[in-house]
Amino acid sequence: MSRIVLSAAVLACLSLSGCISFGGSDDTTVQDVAVGQQLTDLDAAYKQGLLTQREYDRKRKQILKQ
Repeated sequence: MSRIVLSAAVLACLSLSGCISFGGSDDTTVQDVAVGQQLTDLDAAYKQGLLTQREYDRKRKQILKQ
């Protein structure tokens, strides 16, 4: 049960991290960094065993579509 809760928390954080904007004149750079960080975080969660391959693939595809 705790793995499911932890996986949900990780996915929620990953989803929200793409919504953060730090202002400034170059939003594209901020978005690229956010996407890169999301992919890094997703990879780390997968390697820690918090996500299944299917969850990882689905979330990775979603991040790349942003």
